[in-house]
Amino acid sequence: MADEEVSQEVLDGVEGVDEELEAMKSKVKEMEEEAEKLRKIQEQVEDSLQGDEAGGEGGGEDGATDEADARSVYVGQVDYSATPEELQEHFASCGTVNRVTIICDRFGNPKGFAYIEFAETEAVEAAVVLNDSEFKGRQLKVTPKRTNMYKLSNAIDEKPASASSARCSLLTTDSGLESAS
Repeated sequence: MADEEVSQEVLDGVEGVDEELEAMKSKVKEMEEEAEKLRKIQEQVEDSLQGDEAGGEGGGEDGATDEADARSVYVGQVDYSATPEELQEHFASCGTVNRVTIICDRFGNPKGFAYIEFAETEAVEAAVVLNDSEFKGRQLKVTPKRTNMYKLSNAIDEKPASASSARCSLLTTDSGLESAS
C-alpha cells in the first residue's frame, strides 16, 4: 500500500511537470512566431527606406520636407544677438522669405546658425551669393540646406540627435510677421 501511494505521488508530480513543460513549449512557439513577424516588419521597413533613398523624394510629409529643404539655406556664423527679423531683412533681396529659424540650445540661447526658407527655389541661388557677406560685424557662411538621411534605428524609434535643440523662429504669412517658438 505504501508503494501505491508513493507511485501515485510520483505520477502526480510527473503529470504536473508535463503540464509545465507543455506550457513552456507553447510559450516558446508563440515567441518564435512573434519574432518571425518582427523580422518581416523589419525587412519591410528596410526595403522602404532603401526604396526612398533610391527613388529620391518620398511621398507625403517627407516629400514636403524635401521640397522645403530645396528652398532653404543654412546660415552660419550668425551673431548671437541677431533676430529673425534682421536676418529676414538681410536676405530680402534674394526673394520672398517664408521662414527664418534661429537654432537655440535647450536654455533658449542661440547657437550661432539659422535656416532661411524661401518661397522659390531660385532664391537659394541668390542667397548663396551672400556667402561671406557681413552681418552685425561677422562674415556669414551661406550654403544650400542639406536634407538629413537618418539611420534605420532613428527612423523607427529614436529622435535625431539634433531633436533636443530648441528652435527660435519667425514665420512670414500673408498678413505679416508672427513670432513663433
